[in-house]
Amino acid sequence: MGWQPATVRSMRLSPIMPPLPALRAFEAAGRLLSFRQAGEELLITQSAVSHHIRQLEDSLGVPLFLRHARGVTLTEAGARYLASVRQAFGVIAEATRDVRAHATRQTLRVSMVPSFAANWLVPRLDRFAAAHPDIDLILDPTLRKVDVPNGEADIGIRYGAGPEPGDGLAGRLLHMDRLAPVAAPTLLRRGPPLQAPGDLLAHPLLFTIRPLEWRVWAAAAGVGLKAARTVQLTDYNIVLQAAVEGQGVAMGRALLVQDRLRSGTLVSLFPEVVVETPQVAHWLVWAAARAPTPAMTAFIDWIVAAVTDAAPAASGGMLDVGRNGP
Repeated sequence: MGWQPATVRSMRLSPIMPPLPALRAFEAAGRLLSFRQAGEELLITQSAVSHHIRQLEDSLGVPLFLRHARGVTLTEAGARYLASVRQAFGVIAEATRDVRAHATRQTLRVSMVPSFAANWLVPRLDRFAAAHPDIDLILDPTLRKVDVPNGEADIGIRYGAGPEPGDGLAGRLLHMDRLAPVAAPTLLRRGPPLQAPGDLLAHPLLFTIRPLEWRVWAAAAGVGLKAARTVQLTDYNIVLQAAVEGQGVAMGRALLVQDRLRSGTLVSLFPEVVVETPQVAHWLVWAAARAPTPAMTAFIDWIVAAVTDAAPAASGGMLDVGRNGP
């Protein structure tokens, strides 16, 4: 016989420990109470999640979920097991972070809403890399609320209100944005005119899935939104692109629209009603139970300083750039 390449044997399964993929599928399904959503999070099919769960249940000898026509719920044993599995994952994540923190190069995983990544952070990444060449950033732009306390990210950049008691998070206000409607010059030329806040009801309003900023601004402006024509879009990036194309009026977040205001692709409306509130702001969050690593501290200090430097220009742009066109 000729030479044969060595084969890679499969690792023998532990008679005590279940397979890690099955535990990950169970943790996601138990946390989300949905096999479909667990599959979407783990990038596998719903049937694959179901197979992993069934494999785990057979290994343990007890059912972990009750299957219903409209979804699943945890059994008593499943709820106890989920708490233990999540705690174990947290211990592994913490140990991994500890080893990485003492390595020559440090890795930092940062989760954030895609709009902040695309419109503010990514254009400035080279500045962070130049200041901290020993830190490798892993960015995770996602609309999902990442489980920071259990190690899915070291730092989260969230939009909305800050951390709440009992959620396991420490936080710091990164930037309280100025909010005001913005539209494309083509929409203004096409009409109907936008002379007062109430005139917005004559145009489509571009919403994200959670249009909190529209509700806050409309309340301050005295505009009721019940009669408004709305277009709901998944992400703020899509909202801004639709606004640039003249498809409707978007709620401008000053920090994220300043470049478009300067270039004239968007125009700020009603500078007499500009709203700021910590309930609609960008927040930095991290696990309250763990002290920040040196890499976390370096990133937090850098981004706070960078946003502070950029914020006056953003606020001024929102207030000073007036309407273009007739």
